[in-house]
Amino acid sequence: MSRLEYSARLADIEQKVMAAERLTPEDGLFLDEQADILTLGRLANVVRERKNGNYAFYNTNVHLNPTNVCVYRCTFCAFRSDLKSPRGYTFTDDMIRERVLEAKEQGATEIHVVGGLHHQKPFDWYVNVVRVIHETWPDLHIKAWTGVEINWFAHLTKQPYRWILEQLRQAGLGSMPGGGAEIFDEGVRAQICEHKADSQSWLDIHRTAHEMGLRTNATMLYGHVEAAKHRIDHLCKLRALQDDTGGFQTFIPLAFHPENTGMAHIPKPTGLMDLRMIALSRLMLDNFDHIKAYWIMLSEKIAQVALSFGADDLDGTVVHELIYHDAGAKTPEGLTVEQLHRMIREAGREPIERDTLYRRVIREGRDWKIGEPVLPVASRA
Repeated sequence: MSRLEYSARLADIEQKVMAAERLTPEDGLFLDEQADILTLGRLANVVRERKNGNYAFYNTNVHLNPTNVCVYRCTFCAFRSDLKSPRGYTFTDDMIRERVLEAKEQGATEIHVVGGLHHQKPFDWYVNVVRVIHETWPDLHIKAWTGVEINWFAHLTKQPYRWILEQLRQAGLGSMPGGGAEIFDEGVRAQICEHKADSQSWLDIHRTAHEMGLRTNATMLYGHVEAAKHRIDHLCKLRALQDDTGGFQTFIPLAFHPENTGMAHIPKPTGLMDLRMIALSRLMLDNFDHIKAYWIMLSEKIAQVALSFGADDLDGTVVHELIYHDAGAKTPEGLTVEQLHRMIREAGREPIERDTLYRRVIREGRDWKIGEPVLPVASRA
């Protein structure tokens, strides 16, 4: 492509962005493979501010990974353990209660629950994790179990996804995280997560959750063996499902961390690629209200810059995160609210504490109550 052709193509895409028109898969492929990073960031920031103004969201949350014993052997995973390995662990009910009471003491509004698929635990054990959390502190929002885990539960019980989700909702489930999506292309999945739930199952599970009124997140794992065409295909499939259901809240691009995995020979994604994926996601996912810069995997500094490259959310305090740290993340294992405020203000944004469902949190120290939803800019007029 000549310089003149490049400029014309970029000008056409910019015109679409300014007019709030949907970008095509071909536009996305061009942006991923050829657009310069500063232009990409500038265009993504237009969409970001159109949707969320100067706000940058965060929440006060803790993570719970109840077991790292897992039946699957995903090549990219550093978290999983065999049952008899010294690394293997499984939480008891008392350990879960302790984590919940710690969350209460810290003033958390959310607990994020994901883990391994322990092949010796029945479905009732996973339901019980949710139930123990809810009974210990009913006000704590439980965001639990990815589409991959729901697929495993369906395998265990021979029951449909709707039945599985209803049992979990009755136990206290509030919403679902977006993990397990990885890359939807089945050829790539065969290389990095063979035997795990396929892409159509993941999409079907999230569709079912949305039809039941459960909000969910979505992710994409990048920087391993995938190519630009796989990333764009992934984003377009998410966009199509969101067109149908409107049930996704947030999209989180996840950088592959190779350390301690079966793919340790692959270089870690650069900061420039991280920013490119944030910006690309914001431009392609026009029907998603929020793009998250997950500071745990990006680093605090890249996450700050991402707030001007399309991201409007940093996740939260994220105490007790294990999955990315087992894969070599050098970020702290938690940040205070004061540190998050500093990060956001240094980036020129206004920090807004939200709950899981993007309602404003009104706080007095550890005590809090839920206010009105923080609506996208276009809805505030």
